[in-house]
Amino acid sequence: MSALFILIGISMMVAGSFLAAFIWSVGNGQYDDDYTPSIRMLFDQTKNDPSTKPTN
Repeated sequence: MSALFILIGISMMVAGSFLAAFIWSVGNGQYDDDYTPSIRMLFDQTKNDPSTKPTN
């Protein structure tokens, strides 16, 4: 039973370290998207809707 408490404690410390690393990386801007804003003007604004095509 004591081994279970030790493993739960270790897993909580590992999960806490992953959470701290994630919060640190978000705070430092690791997930900022610098590429998409520069090419946004190349994307089409209108979507092609096949239901509005004229039929013959």
